[in-house]
Amino acid sequence: MKKSPNPIDVHVGGRVRLRRMLIGMSQERLGELLGLTFQQVQKYEKGANRIGASRLFQISRILNVPVQFFFDDVPETPDRGRNAEGFAEADQTPLIMNFVSSAEGLELNRAFTAIADPNVRKRIIDLVRSLGEERVEEDTLRAGP
Repeated sequence: MKKSPNPIDVHVGGRVRLRRMLIGMSQERLGELLGLTFQQVQKYEKGANRIGASRLFQISRILNVPVQFFFDDVPETPDRGRNAEGFAEADQTPLIMNFVSSAEGLELNRAFTAIADPNVRKRIIDLVRSLGEERVEEDTLRAGP
């Protein structure tokens, strides 16, 4: 029976991947800087192998982020306690992280952050939000009463 990775290890590995990709670093390069193979970096990023504290500290230095970055937005787990039912929206973190770390999400993020004018950025957000609302309205109309 195959053991599934710990959700925290998956999250931390995903944050390593996200940061590495945001700065345009390859798995091979990160592996070189860590003295590892790119396959080992892959295993870390998938959460298949747990990243030890000293290694995580080393990765944080290479990727130029604080160690806490890797734990930001950690999803709720049964032992961490949850908000009372009905008082919070469902956790969107995995969905958002999957999108942001995709090639499309990274491209959109880079292009958006290159826009210097805050008014233009706000208009783009408004446009995207309205397009998303149109889709929700269309889906609602199709579903009917």
